[in-house]
Formats: sequence, structure tokens, C-alpha cells
Amino acid sequence: MKNIDLLTVNTIRTLCADAIQKAKSGHPGMAIGAAPIALAVFEQLKKKPSQADWLGRDRFILSAGHASMLDYALLHLFGYGVSMDDIKAFRQLGSKTPGHPEYAHTPGVEATTGPLGQGFAMAVGMAAAERHLASVFNREGYPVFDNYTFTLTGDGCMMEGVASEAASFAGAMRLGRLIALYDCNRITIEGSTDVTFTEDVSARFTAYGWQVLNVPSGEDIDAIRAAIREAKQDEEHPSLIIVHTNIAQGTAKQGSASSHGAPLGESCIEDWKKSIGWSYAPFEVPEEVREHIAELMRENDAAVREYDAMLEAYHTACPELTAELARRLSCRLDESILNDDSLFDFGEEPLATRVCSGIVLNRLAKRMSELFGGSADLAPTNMSELKELPYFAHEAPEGRNVHYGIREFAMAAISNGIALYGGLRPYCAGFLVFADYLKPAARLSALMGLNVIYIMTHDSICVGEDGPTHQPIEQLDMLRATPNTFVFRPADGRETAACYLAAMLLKAPAVLALSRQNLPQLAGTGRDAMRGGYVISEGCKKGDPDAVIIATGSEVSISIEAQKLLEAEGLSVRVVSMPCCELFDSQSREYRESVLPPHLRARVAVEALGGASWHRYTGLDGAVVSMKSFGTSAPGSTVYRHFGFTAENVANAVREVVSRNKK
Repeated sequence: MKNIDLLTVNTIRTLCADAIQKAKSGHPGMAIGAAPIALAVFEQLKKKPSQADWLGRDRFILSAGHASMLDYALLHLFGYGVSMDDIKAFRQLGSKTPGHPEYAHTPGVEATTGPLGQGFAMAVGMAAAERHLASVFNREGYPVFDNYTFTLTGDGCMMEGVASEAASFAGAMRLGRLIALYDCNRITIEGSTDVTFTEDVSARFTAYGWQVLNVPSGEDIDAIRAAIREAKQDEEHPSLIIVHTNIAQGTAKQGSASSHGAPLGESCIEDWKKSIGWSYAPFEVPEEVREHIAELMRENDAAVREYDAMLEAYHTACPELTAELARRLSCRLDESILNDDSLFDFGEEPLATRVCSGIVLNRLAKRMSELFGGSADLAPTNMSELKELPYFAHEAPEGRNVHYGIREFAMAAISNGIALYGGLRPYCAGFLVFADYLKPAARLSALMGLNVIYIMTHDSICVGEDGPTHQPIEQLDMLRATPNTFVFRPADGRETAACYLAAMLLKAPAVLALSRQNLPQLAGTGRDAMRGGYVISEGCKKGDPDAVIIATGSEVSISIEAQKLLEAEGLSVRVVSMPCCELFDSQSREYRESVLPPHLRARVAVEALGGASWHRYTGLDGAVVSMKSFGTSAPGSTVYRHFGFTAENVANAVREVVSRNKK
């Protein structure tokens, strides 16, 4: 390693060690061991640190997010607005340098990472987005989209199933501008990876269809640079560069699991600095390193100016494409779409809301060229295919449909990467019960504020014959409990259209829970559903009703039937359709109280799933008609009646609540 390279690497390493020691918390082992890898990547990233979201930039995701100090040290050295005070405030309240990288919090951080493997999968999504957008917007002489996506992974990422799922997808799609660097240090929290991870990773990725390159020593930065250059030459395959490193390289804790997730200790750091001849004060960056990086940035700045000049010429040569790209990048939803009444036209025939969803999705796709997505091998039953449009593939990068294969977790994580890249509106589809498989990625959607649309069909025990393994019970409660997640369960076609429009306006993920069975088109549904909850059927008497039924999805119609039964007995019952609790809760207090008057405590909530979400609306004096167990295998209508989802049973619950509240 040349003197300036060694000095720069040691600067990164000592910054990491000093910050983690000051915080008395963090993961120094990989940050120190992988410093040459990360430096080799940052050196050649096309970037504009003063404008971290610059369109022409290469993307870098630290999938092994526990090594966050490594990212922050490089962001500081390369001028991304991470100050030395930020470095010193590592892991402290309100700092720009949290324990794991956070999107939209630290300049230059492209994705929130830490849950291992997901950063790798998001990088796959970014590479897919680049490939598709290049096919749509690039013209000869105008490579608007031509960046590379890099991800730095560790042994843990290689063990996680989501990385394997995503790697298989990337190989099948031949995403040649994706380069993953694997810091193979062979140590995890429990010790040597040999205790459980002995596979041939190189052979595995070769089988996936990747180019695999090996660098025997992580201290050979020239070999790492050469491997990156070689990876860039193969645009027919994604590339995995396996770099063999030592955790906590050069310190007394080299090769030790104890260096993974705890500070090295002051005496260890002091002895290590002496051994490498480090004579600088803690947190000091040698002036030679500053000058070296400034020289690297001068070369980079020339590439930035060249790209900016090209983009300016593109604006003149391709004004229509420029306008379309600007609209997409703004994430604006055209007002004409919001006001389009044809989106709400479903006739009067009963339809499953999964069918309604397919109709709305295809209507929107004709107006929104940025819609891009697919299903986990369930498009024909999810109704999630964009009709008459090709499927995304190496030979058809313009395709807007995606075959994700049976990979729910990777599908969701890849969708996060597509959303992060910009210029596309990703959706992904599956069965609601398998939200369990994709929940970790949906949680990151919420953390990052990404408008990923999750189309989740077969939404209740009415799945029927497939039995309890396929009948969702607790999934909606789980998703509703996730902050910044909006869960929609529409009752008919018009509510489905309203839910789509409301979902498109969010800076958050949206989950659409949709029925397998046909549901009637109800009187009174429409745009009011965009408020999350509304009165769909008022009580039969003037003034306050005797009770309120709150329902979603397939249970709205039976609640209206129960209302009629009760009215025949002289009880006035209001029915509230609540397709999205989170949206309803965001309305003004006046509106919420107009729908659910606080003094009206005789309330019954009805939903053919778990009922934990509803007690905040029904209170101690109300009741919830919901599932208290797993389902059973039988025809859907039989299962529905068996568990009490009938108008008569709902009416009985209302009678009991009214009687109780009169005492």
C-alpha cells in the first residue's frame, strides 16, 4: 500500500475507533477491517457531495449497517456535510451520526440499513430502477441514467435469506451495473463463521449468474481497485467482489469476536496507534489526507461538470422527456387523476376488491407511466399485472411488470430500493397472510417514509378451503401497529379507488387488504373514503343514533344488513366504514367527533380478522366482533358463518352493547 493510501486508510480507521470509544458504543471490527474496501469505492464514486441527491451520482449502500462509523468517516472526508463535531457525537441524541445509517437524516446515506441483507436487496432495487429508467429516458449521446450501484456487505448479509433471494433475482435480470463488495472477515458475534457458515459463497453466486472476483487480502487496495474496474467491464452480469479481511485489522483484538460490537478500549487503541506509528491526536485528520482527497475530488468534479453539461443539453434536445422526468422525480400526483370520476366507475355487479384493485391499477397505469411493480408469483390471482405491458427483463428493460418469483421478503426490499432511486412508483403484491414474510422490509419502508404500495389480497377467513395457514388473522393488527404505515381495507370498488388515490398522496407505505370473494357495490361509497372513515349509512332517527357499528372491507355490507334488522326493532344505528384507521386519525378533531361522537359509547367494531386494533374506538363500553382464533378449512361462506360474521350475530352484539350502556 502506498504511503498516502496507508495514511488515508489509517485516518479512517482511527476516526472510527476514536468515535466508537468516545460513544462507549458501536461496532469497530468491520469498520477498521473494511476501511480499504470502502475507500476504494468512495474514491471512484461519481458524486456531488454539495448536492447529495444529484441525479447522476453512483449509489453506495452500506448493507452491513452496524459499521456505520465507516460510512460517516468517509462522508466527512469527502465533504458531504458530516462535520468533525458530528463524528464526535456518534450515537448521541439528535446527531447526524446515529448507530445505524438512516436515510434522509445523514447527507449521503442512500438507505436505512442495519437489518442485515436488506441493504443488499435495496441495492438490487436501485440497479433495476437504473436499468428501467435508462431504457425510458436515455437517448443517443444523452446517458441520463448510467450510474453504478455499490453495496458493502459482510458475512451476516451473506447468511440472511433476503440477500440470497435478491441475488437470485439480480442474476436472473442480469443487472450488470450492480457491484457488491463482500467483506469476508469470517467472524460474527458468536465467533468464527465456521461454526455454521461453511458454504462456498463464490460458487453460490456463480450459480446465481453473477461475475465473482476474489481479492485475497483486504490490505491490498490496488487489487480492490482493479477488481472494481474489472467488475465495471462486465455489464451482462452483476458482480460480487469477495475481499478477504481481518476484523479489527492490526489491533490486539484482530480476529476476535469481541471487536464486533463493542469499543476496543482505550489501552488497546493506544497500543494499536503506537504500532502503526500514529502520532496524531484523537479525531485529527492529517493535512496530507485532506489534500489527497481534494485531488481525488478535482478529478471527480470534472466528471460532474461533464454530466451536468450533458443534462443541460438534454433539456434542450428532449423537452418532453425532461418535463416527464421532472414530474416523476417530484412525486407529484396530477390533479386531473385526483378529479377523474371514471376511476370510480364499477357498475353495480358484485366484485372482489382484488378485482377492483386490478381495474384501478390498470386505469392508473395508463395515466402514470411511473407505476412499476409485480407480485411474488401471484399476479393472476392478485390481479396486479399491468395489462398489455411487457415484463421487465434484461432483453426488455422498458417493461413495467416484474416477475419477482416466490420471494416476498426480497420483493419488498427491492421495492424499497426502487423507491429510493427515484422516478418510479413501486408496488408489490402478495397474499395478506404472507405479510409475515415481508414485514421487515415494510417496516423499513415506514422508517424511510417510502411510498411503496403493498397489494395484499385474500384478506380474511373467506379464503376458505386453503385453511388456517392461508387465512390471515393477526396480520392487519401487526401492520397497523407499525408507525407511519397506512393500512386500507376497502368495502367495494369505489372505496378501492379512493384508497388508491389516498395511498398515492402519502409519504409512507400503504397496505391494501383486498378480498378474494365478491362484495356488493354499496350505496354511499366514494371519495369520502379518502378521509379514512366516514358515515356510510346514517341511523333511522334524527339526532344521535342509539349505537354505532364500525366496519371495514367485507364486513361493511353485513353491518348494513344488521342495521336494517335493528331498525325494524326501533333501534337507530349508524354504520361507519373505516377503510383506513391511520387516515381517519389524521383528520381534524371536529371531523372525527362528527363521525364518532365521544359521548356515544355504544359501539361495535366488526372485522373478520384479529380485533386488537379496534378497542381504541370501542372502549370499555363497546364490543368487537372479530376472530379470537385461527380459522379452519371449508368453503369461504361456511367459514364466515361458522365464526359468527352474520348480520344477526352483529345485531346481537349491538343489542348487548346498547343494553349495557342503558344500565
